[in-house]
Amino acid sequence: MSKNPDTQLAPLQVRNLSQLGKGESAIVIGLAETVDAEQGAIRARLLELGFAPGERLRVVATSFPGGDPMAVRIGNTMFALRRREAEMIHVML
Repeated sequence: MSKNPDTQLAPLQVRNLSQLGKGESAIVIGLAETVDAEQGAIRARLLELGFAPGERLRVVATSFPGGDPMAVRIGNTMFALRRREAEMIHVML
């Protein structure tokens, strides 16, 4: 008797990057919409740095206490992001 393969797949989890802990990996699925010019500038900078849909990333470290900033690796590059910047990056586990 074989099992249905669909029941064996883990459900996809969508979060923002700030919710990930040290050592967790994810794939960028998009960036949050902006509500003002400051957020728009941050969003544009994140895209320039490589936080684009489809990119794989890994949380390397978080500061104590509060986890701000956090170190994130994309490819061979590591970035320090503030919590408010990481909240703008939507990821899929």
